[in-house]
Amino acid sequence: MYLGVDIGSSSSKAVIIDTNGVVCGEGIVNIGTGSKGPQLSVTMALEQAGIEKEDIKKCVVTGYGRMMYEGADRQITEISCHAKGVKHLWPDASTIIDIGGQDAKVIRVSVNGTVENFVMNEKCAAGTGRFLEVMARVLDCKIQDLARLAAKGKPGVVISNTCTVFAESEVISQLASGKSVEDVALGAHTSIAQRIAGLCNRIGIADAVVMTGGVALNYNVVTAIEKEIKHSIIRLEDPQAMGALGAAIFALEMD
Repeated sequence: MYLGVDIGSSSSKAVIIDTNGVVCGEGIVNIGTGSKGPQLSVTMALEQAGIEKEDIKKCVVTGYGRMMYEGADRQITEISCHAKGVKHLWPDASTIIDIGGQDAKVIRVSVNGTVENFVMNEKCAAGTGRFLEVMARVLDCKIQDLARLAAKGKPGVVISNTCTVFAESEVISQLASGKSVEDVALGAHTSIAQRIAGLCNRIGIADAVVMTGGVALNYNVVTAIEKEIKHSIIRLEDPQAMGALGAAIFALEMD
């Protein structure tokens, strides 16, 4: 068995695969680097796979907190691991949009799976999962309810600030001026989509486009990005686990 661990700023993911690259166990915990999250995710994956840690032949770790993880055979960047995981599940993928807790990336991948180029957001946490968490708090709703609210919203609310802190003040002002929660939620999603489209324009985009990261679970954000980039987007099952899956495949290839 082979283990991949992806330690992000706000979540930890672990994936176990067999010699055929089939996923046997998975663990996702919503706490990241500097916490017990990585170990909890590994424990979950081991339990799901029905094996002990001693049964793991190789382990690769990736993500923001990869250098702090003890016991891995290798550390590999999340850019490479996301590309590896996505190409394993969707071989025709050419562009990957990954939106995590604290950053957003657009990755161009070659036919053989190597990373050709990538670009990341460079301005605060705007356009990320953290941005959505702040929006949900201001709108007094659960983050998983944002998509439902935004789907009922009408276009017109503009959130222009690139900094999450100032965007929060902007949203409060919009609500105070009488804008509905639904319209503001849609405005927040549109704001993310426009920032992602800006990244796509910098790097160029080609089909097939696959989206990974926790924000891919928000169907309304995905729809908003599709409109901005004028490309359909493929959402794979368990988009949060793509980096960990890629790490596990790298571990298998080490053997």
